[in-house]
Amino acid sequence: QAQLVESGGGLVQSGGSLRLTCVGSGFTLSDVIMTWHRQAPGKAREWVANFAPGGATFYTDSVKGRFTASRDGAKNELYLQMDNLQLEDTAVYYCQNFDTQLWGQGTQVTVSS
Repeated sequence: QAQLVESGGGLVQSGGSLRLTCVGSGFTLSDVIMTWHRQAPGKAREWVANFAPGGATFYTDSVKGRFTASRDGAKNELYLQMDNLQLEDTAVYYCQNFDTQLWGQGTQVTVSS
């Protein structure tokens, strides 16, 4: 059965960094479009980044230059390196298999001042 599991969230001070990991099982992550989304308290879930099968990446404007998506095909893992984190980055972060609309359970990122 296909599954996605995120990890790597935590509490970090403003300006700090975190790297999120999304482990895929039951499918080959590098064959599909993978996305990162986030949901802040009281807000709708929003798209953060795409990682295409060919390796192209796309980011929402608010994270460009600060977040970097990458992939390890051998491990079937997707990553989101988040640098210079800001208070407004506080949210639950989710990875998604866009082709099948499969979501992970999310990992909490909290940025403090």
